[in-house]
Amino acid sequence: MVSARKKNEAGSSSNSIPIAREDTPLLGHSKQSSQFKTLANIFIAVVGSGVLGLPYSFMRSGWVFGVLTLVCIAFLTYYCMLLLVYTRRKLESLNGCSKINSFGDVGFSVCGSFGRFSVDLMIILSQAGFCVSYLIFVANTLAHLINDPSGSEILLGMSPKKWYLWGCLPFQLGLNTIPTLTHLAPFSIFADIVQIGAMGVVLGKDAIVYAQNKPPVKAFGGWSVFFYCVGVCTYAFEGIGMVLPLESEPKDKKNFGKILGLSMGMISLLFATFGAMGYFAFGDETKDIITTNIGSGLLSTLVQLGLCINLFFTFPLMMNPVYEVLERRLTGGRYCLWVRWLMVVGVALVAFLVPNFADFLSLVGSSVCIALGFVFPALFHLIAFKDEVNWAILGLDGAIIIIGIILGVSGTWTSLQEIFAAKA
Repeated sequence: MVSARKKNEAGSSSNSIPIAREDTPLLGHSKQSSQFKTLANIFIAVVGSGVLGLPYSFMRSGWVFGVLTLVCIAFLTYYCMLLLVYTRRKLESLNGCSKINSFGDVGFSVCGSFGRFSVDLMIILSQAGFCVSYLIFVANTLAHLINDPSGSEILLGMSPKKWYLWGCLPFQLGLNTIPTLTHLAPFSIFADIVQIGAMGVVLGKDAIVYAQNKPPVKAFGGWSVFFYCVGVCTYAFEGIGMVLPLESEPKDKKNFGKILGLSMGMISLLFATFGAMGYFAFGDETKDIITTNIGSGLLSTLVQLGLCINLFFTFPLMMNPVYEVLERRLTGGRYCLWVRWLMVVGVALVAFLVPNFADFLSLVGSSVCIALGFVFPALFHLIAFKDEVNWAILGLDGAIIIIGIILGVSGTWTSLQEIFAAKA
């Protein structure tokens, strides 16, 4: 079950990891790229399935409240990405410090083994959480397209959603045995094309429906859903772990901050438009997965099936960093089939127990995404620069850490309440 990984096999973040140690980088070196390519790569890294839950979140929170929360989360994410970049540059400038390629490398350089372990744990939880949401999306979408949309059908004690979920499991076990991502690279390109196309179709459908119906909408949904909205919005900006390899790519690294800011601004505008238009079009009928609102025509069906195929094949890509971390820690970096299969089964079990797509987005966003996106970058920056910056910068780092912890704990509790209330 455990075999040596070939030297020429590519992992999710490195060309090869023959002997993995605590300070072994998870991400290899990248070729230098133009500013346009860097901007495109940032877009691909940040925009994911989380955007599909924004209209439902805006329905819960109110569209003005949702847009304001989204913009604040976007700015905080951008600032914390820069903190991570500045921390990496600072650590690499020190004598005796090796090349830092990944988030985990920063944690190891600042806090030793505990820092690496903390980042590794959050990476495992976040990547596995993304894959749980993928399975929920696929199962819910197939049930919506094929079975009774009311979900009243029961076969052998299980709903169609759960049957579709378990039907995905054998195929995912097979896909996740692939030791290299080289063979899955074409699916990554397909996923990006489908994602952009689906968003365009949904926005077009939203505009048509809104022009015909114009349902009543609310601007503010109350403070009771604040933490829920924060979790979904944080999940939507899921690219914090990729900022360091992305910063290594541009030929002119001095302008990376401007490129990153421009990218985040464009993505924020896209997300705000997508979330608000989805809510404007369907009002209180907005569903947790907005694509299930767009009808059953040929184009709508193709878009939903395309997204299912997209996320189905994105699953092993997203799980690969989890396998690299676990195999480095458990088997010395060697390929281990039973570790992969146990993780796939565990992800499927969690998806089986969670009924609502957007509720799970909020849970993952409120817990691990806030820790990775806000708390860790500010903490590592505070430790690395504690003797060099003024009290205002240190105070801001401390404030982000405290706010992140408060948002994380409160949001996680709120999301768990929503999930258990839905199951009841």
